[in-house]
Amino acid sequence: MRSDTIDALQSYIRTTAANFRETERIGPFLATFTTGNDHMFLNYAIPDNGGKPTAQDVAKLTEAFRARGLTPRLEFLTEAAPEAEAVLVEGGYTLERRIPLMVCPPGRVVGQPVPGGIALKTPVTPAELRLMIRAQTVAFGEPDPGEHAEPSSSQLNGDTISVMAVTETGECVGGGVATAVLDGASEIAGIGVLDGYRQRGIAAALTEHLAREAHARGGESVFLTPGAGQAERVYGRVGFETVAECVHLSII
Repeated sequence: MRSDTIDALQSYIRTTAANFRETERIGPFLATFTTGNDHMFLNYAIPDNGGKPTAQDVAKLTEAFRARGLTPRLEFLTEAAPEAEAVLVEGGYTLERRIPLMVCPPGRVVGQPVPGGIALKTPVTPAELRLMIRAQTVAFGEPDPGEHAEPSSSQLNGDTISVMAVTETGECVGGGVATAVLDGASEIAGIGVLDGYRQRGIAAALTEHLAREAHARGGESVFLTPGAGQAERVYGRVGFETVAECVHLSII
């Protein structure tokens, strides 16, 4: 994929990561912090496109996270800042994982059948969104948040695209979202299906629905980062292609 497209995706990731978070500029890094939540996946830094950090920049970044009682952590596309990883590793950061970044442009979506007994529904009310969030949370192995499953303002106003999978009895067994289209880009995330309903094609159907809706809203670069296991194969079946690599680094 052309470097300008990679740069555009990295800029999108940086912009959306800063939404609703406290941010701090540290050398060529933008550090983002989620108030009231110390989960490592919600607090991380992203280097500038083409950023070339010094050892001093890395040390200051680490201290900024430590001062808040957080795990120093970064997420970024290696192709967008190719010189950053080596300096971070020298500064004590270790690799968590490398994740493929997959993109599906308009016209590439492959239709997926919705399994029998399952319907895809757009959650509109706060109650419906809470059901979806609870199903997603449990699907990812986290405790059921119960009444604390609060949708974001962008989900409530419809800017974030949401879809849930429901059974004939109305039980929500999975869901996913696509972020609001910004500069032609949208990220599909949080595709989760409850344990007893996996391997039926629900995740693929959810992904197809979100990709088509994001394209309909003007998304030219609809992308996602698949999790472990068979996820990359599932998304490939929908029409997504691996074009870049996302690296996660941290100091534990």
